[in-house]
Amino acid sequence: MQNLQLPEQRRKLYIEIALRRCRPGSGSSLEFLRKRTWNRPVTNIKAIIKQTPFVVVGGIATRLYMPERITDKIEILVLTEDADNIYRELAEAGSMKVGELSIGGSSWQLPDGSILDVLESQQTWVREAIANPNIAPDNLPIIGLPYLILMRLQASRGIDIGDLTRMLGGADETALELVRKTVKTYLPDAVEDLESLIVLGKLEMGELP
Repeated sequence: MQNLQLPEQRRKLYIEIALRRCRPGSGSSLEFLRKRTWNRPVTNIKAIIKQTPFVVVGGIATRLYMPERITDKIEILVLTEDADNIYRELAEAGSMKVGELSIGGSSWQLPDGSILDVLESQQTWVREAIANPNIAPDNLPIIGLPYLILMRLQASRGIDIGDLTRMLGGADETALELVRKTVKTYLPDAVEDLESLIVLGKLEMGELP
């Protein structure tokens, strides 16, 4: 039996099941699948973290790349070397640490009661991702699509696979080439899986590969 504790094994199993059952089109209209909105307000993290660089990741970040889904979870990515500075800024603003994250980092309750997960990483691509964000309508720095795809591939939970197909299906060829280049550089064992996920995403959009 496959060891589904490993992200790459989970990813391959999800893709195998999806490819067996996927047909062109989905239950959602193309208008919905192409919609990009920023309707649900997000805590102004930049008013709390004013000096230390970070990017927003997770479900909130996907709003720039796929139809918006409901999530109240705020997640940011920081360099491990900058984590202490982030935590100092959070504490000085009246935030309270509520726990540690198993993947590296910690969870904080912000002054408005919302929860912020701070993900720490020293992977080689993180510095580049933080230095080159996309900017959301409310001016928050959002991780670029290639790096968000990379993070989702590394996690490879069920919800990650769903997000991957939606984001990849809605991306144009220029964006996909940047994604391919990033994955080939930083997660080469996922290159084949990435191509399968692109096919699944395009099928959902009603586009035959």
